[in-house]
Amino acid sequence: MDQILYVVIPCYNEEEVLPETAKRMKEKMNALIECKKILPQSRIVFVNDGSKDKTWEMISALHQEDKLYSGINLSRNRGHQNALLSGLMTAKDYADMVISMDADLQDDINAIDAMVDKYLAGCDIVYGVRSKRTTDTFFKRFTAEAFYRLMNSLGANTVFNHADYRLMSKRALEGLAEFKEVNLFLRGIVPMIGYPSDIVTYERSERFAGESKYPLKKMLAFAMEGITSLSTKPIRLITGLGFTVFMVSIIMLIYALVSFFSGHTVAGWSSVMISIWAIGGLLLLSIGVIGEYIGKIYLESKARPRFIIKEFLNNDDKEQ
Repeated sequence: MDQILYVVIPCYNEEEVLPETAKRMKEKMNALIECKKILPQSRIVFVNDGSKDKTWEMISALHQEDKLYSGINLSRNRGHQNALLSGLMTAKDYADMVISMDADLQDDINAIDAMVDKYLAGCDIVYGVRSKRTTDTFFKRFTAEAFYRLMNSLGANTVFNHADYRLMSKRALEGLAEFKEVNLFLRGIVPMIGYPSDIVTYERSERFAGESKYPLKKMLAFAMEGITSLSTKPIRLITGLGFTVFMVSIIMLIYALVSFFSGHTVAGWSSVMISIWAIGGLLLLSIGVIGEYIGKIYLESKARPRFIIKEFLNNDDKEQ
């Protein structure tokens, strides 16, 4: 059964890698069309997330040269997750299935064949899962795997070693559209949809060109976004920690009373200072976690648009 496939690729300052990405993706799409797994109406959709280089000019030129290429230009930089969502929500009106992937060519393009096969076999969602992390540094491999385990332990169900390389059917995308939150963490939201799913394993390559758009600072912010967007367990942990500290204070009160009545009333300076600093640090940490959730409530209550599309190039230079 022939189907229309759209491949959504968010781009931010990707002028160095974009020509090679476009070339390889065109070869893959044409091969799938020749095998009659997808229809010629299938498209490669590059989403320009407010790039400061010539990324959008290159996307426009690709669209002019070949109708296989489509382009979405956001009004300003909105971040990877919002850029990806804009592409998915636009593509769902044209495609039967949509694959999302990054522009850096680290995700194995050949895994697309297996994803399409699993979709044709009845899966609504197919996750691209890394089989190993040999290309990562020890620090990145350790922190990434620890992050996935932490997410699952906090009740936020994610697919281990899966980023945003996945296939979603039109039905799954319509389900995703029902999630209205502003604070996006698609790796945790997509598994909530609940339709039949499967995985495809692949080996990730080194970045073809350019620099990573996720330095350590952004990775930590992304991890915090995922945890606080999908789980309330950190607040519950604060409650448990507060109860523990309260019980310790009761024990210390009893100890102080016993010491007083037994005549041992010399106070230890070190223990007092440690207690003050420990309780002060605990209070600041607790306020910070609660503040993170309050900030998210504030953003959600405003219901601001997650993205604004400035231009959409698709099919014979039609802008929609």
